[in-house]
Amino acid sequence: MGFMVNTQNEGGSGNHSWACLRNLVRRKQFDSSNGKTETHHHQQLAKALTFPHLIAIGVYILVGTVAREHSGPALAFSFLIAGISAGLSAFCYAELSSRFPSAGSAYHYSYICIGEGVAWLIGWALILEYTIGGATVARGISPNLAMIFGGEDCLPIILARHQIPGLDIVVDPCAAVLVFIVTGLLCLGVKESTFAQGIVTTANVFVMLFVIVVGSYLCFKTGWVGYELPTGYFPYGVDGMLTGSATVFFAYIGFDSVASMAEEVKNPQRDLPLGIGLSLMLCCLLYMMVSVVIVGLVPYYAMDPDTPISSAFASHGIQWAAYLITLGAVMALCSVLMGSILPQPRILMAMARDGLLPSFFSNVNQRTQVPINGTITTGVCVAILAFFMDVSQLAGMVSVGTLVAFTMVAISVLIVRYVPPDEVPLPSSLQENSSSHVGTSSSSKQPLLCKADSSIVNKEKAQGGWVLNKENRRKLAGWNIIFTCIGNFLLSYAASSFLLPGLLRYSLCGVGGLFLLVGLIVLSCIDQDDARHSFGHSGGFICPFVPLLPIVCILINMYLLVNLGAATWARVSVWLFIGVLVYIFYGRKNSSLVNAVYVSTAHVQEIGGTSGHSLA
Repeated sequence: MGFMVNTQNEGGSGNHSWACLRNLVRRKQFDSSNGKTETHHHQQLAKALTFPHLIAIGVYILVGTVAREHSGPALAFSFLIAGISAGLSAFCYAELSSRFPSAGSAYHYSYICIGEGVAWLIGWALILEYTIGGATVARGISPNLAMIFGGEDCLPIILARHQIPGLDIVVDPCAAVLVFIVTGLLCLGVKESTFAQGIVTTANVFVMLFVIVVGSYLCFKTGWVGYELPTGYFPYGVDGMLTGSATVFFAYIGFDSVASMAEEVKNPQRDLPLGIGLSLMLCCLLYMMVSVVIVGLVPYYAMDPDTPISSAFASHGIQWAAYLITLGAVMALCSVLMGSILPQPRILMAMARDGLLPSFFSNVNQRTQVPINGTITTGVCVAILAFFMDVSQLAGMVSVGTLVAFTMVAISVLIVRYVPPDEVPLPSSLQENSSSHVGTSSSSKQPLLCKADSSIVNKEKAQGGWVLNKENRRKLAGWNIIFTCIGNFLLSYAASSFLLPGLLRYSLCGVGGLFLLVGLIVLSCIDQDDARHSFGHSGGFICPFVPLLPIVCILINMYLLVNLGAATWARVSVWLFIGVLVYIFYGRKNSSLVNAVYVSTAHVQEIGGTSGHSLA
């Protein structure tokens, strides 16, 4: 029948190193955790969410400012540029989340499109991101809560911060208590927790609308004093505005939480793109309008960097508004804390389903249909970290996981469009039956990504005078995706490395720009693969302007990654090294793909149909 089958078992020690390398690029089936053939292995999450719930998850109302240090009166432009940049990633997320609606977000997409090694590192980095992010937010709630009670010394002694004698450690019981409360709420059920988060988010939105309306009235009354400055609209130049954009970029990452909830959405093809798009648009509009108003109320150099909005209203004699805004900040931080803890148990569950982490994390409570073990473990770790450690100096590590995930999601879109996997692992329920149809003795030593059937690849198409069959077009597309990634990295590194000699820097820029331009032109000129229409679930959102949009997205994310600083990368490298050890000694050996049988995607349905017929 011409089926191509491949297993991960190799005979002989000479092939051991090749087999280990090949493990890093083995890819799972797109519905391996969701499909009908696998439901007896995994308890499913509740299908309880619609797009209003997703908007509540995705909207993060954060009160902060970069106007004093970077943007000046151009703060609104910083938010606009950051929103556009996040929007590029959101388009990529929207397509993949509707194609592959299962828990795990970027980890899940990378495992399907790129391979196990990259997926593991992304999942491991996202664990760090959500843990540190949650602890950072929790530590920031108690000072704002103290302001509502009248000052830092007015909190009850059991909740107030205390310094441990003899140690340079300030413990924060309030942060730990809040984390445990949020964790308990998340354990009740996803619909209940998102309903509560929706209430808090709605209150946040009303507070922001209050700031916009009342602040605009004060601005018109006082003549928008913040904009009538001799330094002009860009006191720190365009570079300052762009630096401000990089700083506020992470206010828009709520759609990653939306994508992680894909398995619990009733209609993922419709609701996931709507939830991602509307939450991002709502965030961008609110941030921009608030920025315009606050900069108009107070000159940028006179802003309080810790409480910019409430202090701006207090300076105009409206003390009661300052209390209302502080209460809104507390609710906003509680919403962000919930959004930080919510996705991590789903990522742990997805990794455990794939065998890369212990099955303990894949358990779903039968009553609440929540990954209870992962939720409690996440809550305990975040609470301990928030109680003992001021993690503000580690906050930059949060950015690494986010940007790496965004980059890999954009690369995955290019792979889905141009070189979708032509082999997928058979579900375990079909592997035994498929052996009766396929001879494995001669094919078991073929590489994982072997060539497609010659009867399929001989179709020729004319492209601007070139004649490419399917196999050559896929090779050309694959190499040019690699070229664009290399070009993006070289261009980002050279543009950010001011300490490099001028000649070397400009040479790297030229080489990187050439790689990027050639890859973009070639990908734009050749056809996308026909298999993209049947790879994953069809009928969902389709990312526009491919390949331009994903390539620009990769360039922006790599530029921000390069600019995170050596200290941040040193800390992250330690965590990633630990992750590599965990994968080598546990994940690689326990992966669900260890003994997987791979067949051509063109024959998966035929094997499934034959299996169903024989079993009947």
